[in-house]
Amino acid sequence: MATSTPILETKSSSEINHALDDLLRAFETYKDENDRRLSDIETRGASDPLTTDKLDRLDRALDDHKRRLDEISLKSARPHLSSTAPNSHLSREHRAAFDGYIRKGEAGGLLDIESKALSVGSGPDGGYLVPAETETTVNMALKEISPIRAIASVRQVSGSVFKKPFSVAGAGAGWVAETGTRSTTTSPTLAELSFPTMELYAMPAATPALLDDAAVDIDQWIAEEVRAAFAEQEGTAFVTGNGSSRPTGFMHYDKVAEASWEWGKLGAIKTGVDAAFPASNPGDKLIDFVYTLKAGYRANARFVMNRATQASVRKLKDGDGHYLWHPAISPGESPSLMGFPVTEAEDMPDVAADAYAIAFGDFRRGYLIVDRVGIRVLRDPYSSKPYVLFYTTKRVGGGVQDFDAIKLLQFGD
Repeated sequence: MATSTPILETKSSSEINHALDDLLRAFETYKDENDRRLSDIETRGASDPLTTDKLDRLDRALDDHKRRLDEISLKSARPHLSSTAPNSHLSREHRAAFDGYIRKGEAGGLLDIESKALSVGSGPDGGYLVPAETETTVNMALKEISPIRAIASVRQVSGSVFKKPFSVAGAGAGWVAETGTRSTTTSPTLAELSFPTMELYAMPAATPALLDDAAVDIDQWIAEEVRAAFAEQEGTAFVTGNGSSRPTGFMHYDKVAEASWEWGKLGAIKTGVDAAFPASNPGDKLIDFVYTLKAGYRANARFVMNRATQASVRKLKDGDGHYLWHPAISPGESPSLMGFPVTEAEDMPDVAADAYAIAFGDFRRGYLIVDRVGIRVLRDPYSSKPYVLFYTTKRVGGGVQDFDAIKLLQFGD
């Protein structure tokens, strides 16, 4: 038994290394084929259809290799619930009571615990709080799976709405000589951003046989069942959510040409060509795009785009013939574009006429996710017999908190 963990770790590391090698080799092949395509266009005015077809297959292969690397890395780093809780007595008591509720519907123990704790998670729709370790595991998994949650700021609150003041116009300041007259400075103009939390739910189902099996870790089962469902819904809402019964996604805000930017809107520049980059020096447009962002935000900035758009930018080169896109060079890292990491978010628009297909910015400063403390489970053994349903809810909100920290690239003229 003493050697089992190192053996598993060695196996996991070997799988990660193999997956990374496969990704890097695939990209070298991709570059060779794309160079051939560019050479055909230069010499004959068009690319060979066979080369284009092979390039498309290599695009898909690169995506598959990256997905496999992410899955292996995520699996090896996935947290497991501990049987010994940090707050020993109370946590063990909560886990035991939660286990009894999930398996048999015995709610008395949870009622006592939540009454003692004066729980802030109680809701009018009922249900009981999952143990703290289960909530932590779900939230950690969400961060690993949900692309925007992984790069945004996250704040936990106990209320239903988080309000954040911001300065529209800062306090006046200036230089003055040691004995010079100090004029009265202006006071800052403050406004308020509001981030309401909305209910997100999942409803995993279990058979009576699974619930009767004492070997099944019920806490881990709940966490595994809901994390993917929560992550998928969050991923969409944080990008395109309209703020009605869901968070407000950053793409839902008003957009304006960068030259006319104002607070409350996201600034954008155009590629100059409908549904495409310019045919000549397309990388220059990305350079212009990067420098629409102020220097203070660029240090932690990243690109956000979907897979199809990433396939387009993979083909781009700089003036010296170097590729602008590079695959991740170690597990857990993102691919990079012009030295900035790339986050793949499938809910971003495809490249199309006038589409805002690429975002760039410091999302840690630009986008705020608000989690209300507590994940609740309501057991329902009646609605879908013989299965037992578990209506699992959490409350989450989100929205832009700094409109100067995120910029958009519009594919239009």
